[in-house]
Amino acid sequence: MTMLDVQADALRDEANQEPDPVHTGEVTSETQVIAIYGKGGSGKSFALSNLSYMMAQQGKRVLLIGCDPKSDTTSLLFGGKSCPTIIETSSKKKLAGEEVSIEDVCFQRDGVFAMELGGPEVGRGCGGRGIIHGFELLEKLGFHEWGFDYVLLDFLGDVVCGGFGLPIARDMCQKVIVVGSNDLQSLYVANNVCHAVEYFRKMGGNVGVAGMIINKDDGTGEAQAFADAVDIPVLTAIPADEDIRRKSANYQIIGKPGGEWAGLFETLATNVAEAPPKQPAPLDQDGLLNLFSPEETGGDIRLVPATQADMRGGVFEEKESLEVVYDEI
Repeated sequence: MTMLDVQADALRDEANQEPDPVHTGEVTSETQVIAIYGKGGSGKSFALSNLSYMMAQQGKRVLLIGCDPKSDTTSLLFGGKSCPTIIETSSKKKLAGEEVSIEDVCFQRDGVFAMELGGPEVGRGCGGRGIIHGFELLEKLGFHEWGFDYVLLDFLGDVVCGGFGLPIARDMCQKVIVVGSNDLQSLYVANNVCHAVEYFRKMGGNVGVAGMIINKDDGTGEAQAFADAVDIPVLTAIPADEDIRRKSANYQIIGKPGGEWAGLFETLATNVAEAPPKQPAPLDQDGLLNLFSPEETGGDIRLVPATQADMRGGVFEEKESLEVVYDEI
């Protein structure tokens, strides 16, 4: 057996070991670090801006960190204004021979502290590497010494490179929340995130999934069925409502105490705080497709194998191999 075989067997043995049970009691860490994942356009930034605002109005110290290269997590919080990103600011300061300070990258509104990690321009670098660099800089700025009740991380779920899985892979958060709607693509991403959590649990990780936020809920029930199937709770369902859509498009916070939608975000804030991390049971592709009718997903299509004749557009005659086979001595 070669050294490569030995290493491969060791990795298989490690992956097959059952991890410790996911913690299901009260989260006692002084700061809850929560990573929120979802497909681009699923409404993560909308939900997080309103959630963080409501938490702050309830007297909690909240830090919202956008980890999406689009840098749009905090736009709604700041009324459509974009704030300088950590990656952009770091590059400019480095060229000027200066150090980045917290005043350069962190801004606040009504008790919510917020910042954007940012990312490279299109075609000019790796977004995942930008995430890693951003967190390295946050550590230099004292991330582990800050006194917050909640740190909310907004991550793009439909990107699979390592930087975006950082909180799960390195136990940087205690729990994960997924955002999805009643559509196959957003639930596909949510299921992938559950797969990532399951994988790193098998590798000795401790992060679990606390639940799901259903956004743009039209009442058809696929997202609820998904949550039931993977065994995670629904923390809230935000309806597909024209008033919500219009106010969100105009960068208005609707998660304000006393407002029409206050109860929804008050409930979400409570559930996010109290929901324990769970080990999900992600679905395979067929299980995911079965949440929808075949007419919606093309699930009635069957795979028909192609032949060599098909590939050549005609008849194919297999020729004898010219390979020389030697008798064993």
